[in-house]
Amino acid sequence: MTDFKLIDYEIKNNVAYIHLNSPEVLNAMSADMGWELSAAIKQGADEARVVVLSGRGRGFCSGANLGGGGSVALDDPDIDMGIRLEKIFNPLFLTLREYPVPFITSIRGPAVGFGCGLALMGDIIIASKTAYFLQTFAKIGLVPDGGAAYLLSRAVGRVRAMEIMLLGEKYKAEQAHADGLITRVVNDEDMEAETQIIAEKLAAGPPISLKLIRQSAWAALDSDFPEQLKRERGFQLTAGRTQDFAEGVTAFREKRKPKFTGK
Repeated sequence: MTDFKLIDYEIKNNVAYIHLNSPEVLNAMSADMGWELSAAIKQGADEARVVVLSGRGRGFCSGANLGGGGSVALDDPDIDMGIRLEKIFNPLFLTLREYPVPFITSIRGPAVGFGCGLALMGDIIIASKTAYFLQTFAKIGLVPDGGAAYLLSRAVGRVRAMEIMLLGEKYKAEQAHADGLITRVVNDEDMEAETQIIAEKLAAGPPISLKLIRQSAWAALDSDFPEQLKRERGFQLTAGRTQDFAEGVTAFREKRKPKFTGK
């Protein structure tokens, strides 16, 4: 098991819980944290049926760590603010798109900049009433990253996404929920319990079916209708030949809860 320093990682009831753990900077994402997160995401897919990502302390993630200490050399004529995206974060997001298990993000407080994109990668996105999403890039002369333009435009439409990215105003959890950007909003004190309930419900589900469902949903974002229908036909062939399908139908007939094994 990897020895993590900037994140916490634990397995409970077939769920991998990953917590960004630099609360003193609201879990601002450094390169080192990014490498650890990438490793934990891959480890979680191997060890659990569901992966949950959250942040320690008051915030989920305050964006890229642009603090002092030479982290960004502003006087460098060859500065490349995209290099971390290329080397660390874009591969992480592509891994999450093709992820074999459900991925839940649990958001308290700010999800800013890159942290906003990371939060929106969840298949299920649970936010507390103190949560907000914020695209600050235009205020410092950069452009949205973390897949923000793609994720926002497809979730809330181009015009709303433009407002969020161009104006850089706080987008509070309740408005995000009303616009269909996130799954649900809960009280701060209920966050962990609600997240655990949903995670364990998914962990008890049929793993192959859930994998194919999330693959189908992601693919639908970039597919035409005939292509999607063809994909669904192939996925149904695969799912219908699993032991879990037989168990699900048998349990339905016997009026009991199914016991899925991932076979």
